[in-house]
Amino acid sequence: MKTKNKQKIGFDSKKYLKLQSEKILERINQFNNKLYLEFGGKLFDDLHACRVLPGFDPNIKTKLLTTLKDKAEIVFCISANDIEKNRIRSDLGISYDNEVLRLIDNLRELDLYVSAIVITLFKGQPSAVKFAERLQEHGERVYFHKYTKGYPSDVETIVSDEGYGANPYIETTRPLIVVTAPGPSSGKLATCLSQLYHDYKRGVKAGYAKFETFPVWNLPLKHPVNIAYESATADIKDINQIDPYHFSEYGELTINYNRDIEAFPVVKNIMKKITGMVPYKSPTEMGVNMVASAIVDEEVVAESAKKEIIRRYFRAEGDYKRGKASFDTVERNRYLMSELDLDPNSLETVPFAKDLAKTCGYPCVALKLPCGKIVAGKNKTMVSAGGAVVLNALRNLAGLNDDFDIIADDILLPIVKLKRDILKSKTCVLTIDDILIALSISAEHNKKAQKAIEKIPELWGCEAHSTYLLSPAEEITLKRLGIHITSEPHFLGGNLFED
Repeated sequence: MKTKNKQKIGFDSKKYLKLQSEKILERINQFNNKLYLEFGGKLFDDLHACRVLPGFDPNIKTKLLTTLKDKAEIVFCISANDIEKNRIRSDLGISYDNEVLRLIDNLRELDLYVSAIVITLFKGQPSAVKFAERLQEHGERVYFHKYTKGYPSDVETIVSDEGYGANPYIETTRPLIVVTAPGPSSGKLATCLSQLYHDYKRGVKAGYAKFETFPVWNLPLKHPVNIAYESATADIKDINQIDPYHFSEYGELTINYNRDIEAFPVVKNIMKKITGMVPYKSPTEMGVNMVASAIVDEEVVAESAKKEIIRRYFRAEGDYKRGKASFDTVERNRYLMSELDLDPNSLETVPFAKDLAKTCGYPCVALKLPCGKIVAGKNKTMVSAGGAVVLNALRNLAGLNDDFDIIADDILLPIVKLKRDILKSKTCVLTIDDILIALSISAEHNKKAQKAIEKIPELWGCEAHSTYLLSPAEEITLKRLGIHITSEPHFLGGNLFED
């Protein structure tokens, strides 16, 4: 349903699935049928990859796991610090601990085996203890891993019973152990290496590898796909670099990011101390990444990546305005824009929305339909600009006249009254959710409304731009509809507080 908005395809997901699965199986065999695979990025709904690589299946990782489900088990890591700080996954608006619960439920619905949860960097944080108790009440196996003594420089202590040996061993039963997390810096690497230490003490010669989608090691350093990754991780200061270890060993230019390159000497020494050998000569070799081999249209992918960099630029500006991002993140995104000489106005919806708002005097949202036509919504008395643009887009897609009222007042007005009189909302303007619910109700008795509802999947992949910062709730709804929304960094009406 999500691909009805036909777009140019630049990536072959089926080919990628085949190649990536084969490489993982090769790596399992390389390490005597026992591999700890550190899974980076999102397990579900990898919308960044979808936007950068048109044709990429957002759930390709879980589809890959289902092809290997008889061999695989999944271990989740979550940092006790992230639990304590109530760290939020910004794209979904939910906390990391709740994201772990959501992911576990979703994976089990696919009949995938989640065997354990590891709470890392633990030093008695009360909220982490409560989270563990909550999981244990549901029969989950929970482990606490503390800070590794001696890390990063004292390898003798790290690879000892005082270091990794102080962590409880996670009993695993399958050849492939996928170690994943709700976000970065969750302790996945330390968990994998701790398990290697325990396995080797038990005579099990296990191995370790990384599964990352970005950066793509065999695309150029300044390729838009790799710069889009830097833009997406500007807040954690990931910077792509040429892997000096790989070049020194093989004379080949490959790409990795700064954290992996900086950590490699330590990781190499730890692995050598644990296993008695060095299985990898570079951080690039640790990875399993077949993305480049599945790109079928370089031009389409490069253009899509450039658009994503522009979106990230707008996101950083808006997050800074909201107090959710540092100025360093904003400056980093501005720099990445300049590296490719990108202009925010190259997204057609941006100048369209700004010009319309200037002409009509109302905040606006502009949306580009699959056919290339741009429709708009204005923020007037009754309906938000977001709600208006979605309704106008559906009218156009359904071939209905713009002036035809497909939602009756006797459906809309009770919602306004509820918000005003019962819920005491600061604003009684109807949001995108309100409009979609009202449209759904109308569709029961109105064939034209039903026709509009049926066009919702065609919004997937559409570009939209707002002349003001939409509410978080409306942004989330637009993302769920698959609309690529960007916004000017201005609060509606100049307010300081976002409702």
